[in-house]
Amino acid sequence: MFDLRWIRDNPAAFDDGLTRKGSAPAAAVVLDLDVRRRAVQTTLQELQSRRNEASKGIGQALKQGRDAADLVAEVAAIKERTPALEEEDRQLGASLDQILATLPNLPAEDVPDGPDESGNVELRRVGTPVALVGAKEHYDLGEALGLMDFAAAAKLSGARFTVLRGALARLERALGQFMLDLHTREHGYTEVSPPLMVRTEALYGTSQLPKFAEDLFRTETGLWLIPTAEVPLTNLAADQILDLEELPLRLTALTPCFRAEAGAAGRDTRGMIRQHQFWKVEMVSITSPDDSQAEHERMTQAAETVLTRLGLPFRTVTLCTGDLGFAAQKTYDLEVWLPGQNTYREISSCSNCGDFQARRMKARCRARGDKATRFVHTLNGSGVAVGRALVAVLENYQQSDGSILVPEVLHPYMGGLTKIETHG
Repeated sequence: MFDLRWIRDNPAAFDDGLTRKGSAPAAAVVLDLDVRRRAVQTTLQELQSRRNEASKGIGQALKQGRDAADLVAEVAAIKERTPALEEEDRQLGASLDQILATLPNLPAEDVPDGPDESGNVELRRVGTPVALVGAKEHYDLGEALGLMDFAAAAKLSGARFTVLRGALARLERALGQFMLDLHTREHGYTEVSPPLMVRTEALYGTSQLPKFAEDLFRTETGLWLIPTAEVPLTNLAADQILDLEELPLRLTALTPCFRAEAGAAGRDTRGMIRQHQFWKVEMVSITSPDDSQAEHERMTQAAETVLTRLGLPFRTVTLCTGDLGFAAQKTYDLEVWLPGQNTYREISSCSNCGDFQARRMKARCRARGDKATRFVHTLNGSGVAVGRALVAVLENYQQSDGSILVPEVLHPYMGGLTKIETHG
């Protein structure tokens, strides 16, 4: 959501930001509705003021024994006219909110321009991609081990689901626990166990609704399955005025995530890269407006540490305007090396949303002793996607005999198991 006063003062900059994001200019439409609504509100205020004056005049006339018929008629006329104006105000406000709710956040000035992922800018590479002759993809490795079963999952639930067994099921759990421990013990995040179903208002607050309803799963009771823990974690600040001195709030959670993948037809149909259900460790930060840029760098480094500790080669890229998410002002993607695909694939996105989500959620902050409030800034990042981390471990640690070495940092979480071998 946007500050209407800023749009009034900066219509050209507003349209320029939308254009950079790949959206049509909207300042003219927004400001037309805004002008019409403010005119109606001004009329309502003037009528209310005149009604109060006339009502006072009626009382004075009656006390003095004068005829107040004209004033009584005027008050009645105002009362008759007011409901239609109030309804017009409501409709104009609803139209304005509807338009603003569908407009994406504006990109930060330092975000590179580009039409799509081809315009992303690589910042750094960490680790050297493993040179493997005849490298296999994760699904071939997992099925050969007898521990990854897509047929059984399809029988239970359909496409884009997986059944993991034995050591691979434990490896998935180990990855999630390792990430949680890392972020809570070393990066200052507080672990949260949030609900996996949320109300419509929560998804509106973090901008998944109304635009991306088709990518979500909804229950018959009207609750929605979370597509990411970003939704409940960020909404913990909704409708609150937080003490500035207590910021930043850093929250993390390991949860299942549920996505319809409506726009992914034909993409990554095999394997675990794009699933309807997957585990992810999420990081969320609620900061003051002055600190969000530094927090963005810090969050990205926290996600990078996961991959570094796992010994996985990766690169960090700045997303260009054409690849930037709806709510993001600026995003860094971490892309892990997958030998089986001979390419880098996204495993984490760390985004600064500025005050875009906070305005939708009515999340503010205030320094002690001050009366004025400011909208907080919200940031979210994958810390990281557990399923994709499992894929990366399988492909990067595969051995010529089909076994998988377990990264050293995960040994304590695997009960000392150092190698995953064919299931007997």
